[in-house]
Amino acid sequence: MIPAKLEVVVDEQLVKDEVKKQVSSIAFNQLWFVDLEKIAELSSMSKRYLEDEVISDFRMKAIEIKKNRKRWWPAEKAFEVIMEITSEW
Repeated sequence: MIPAKLEVVVDEQLVKDEVKKQVSSIAFNQLWFVDLEKIAELSSMSKRYLEDEVISDFRMKAIEIKKNRKRWWPAEKAFEVIMEITSEW
């Protein structure tokens, strides 16, 4: 068998530009607000369990945005608060 020699040339600037493009795309698509259904979907917890154990917590109530009967939470802050609550279990 003849040993093969493989040489790869990488354009560093092209790689940096592609990474910046991907990061920008991810940041743009990030959630701003979440509702109970989205939290249930992302956490794999039922809506009723979330209502009883997470949403009723004073920390979630403090960041809740309410209009009529609809409720939202700032996505990033909600995920932080949920992590705090679940880490105490």
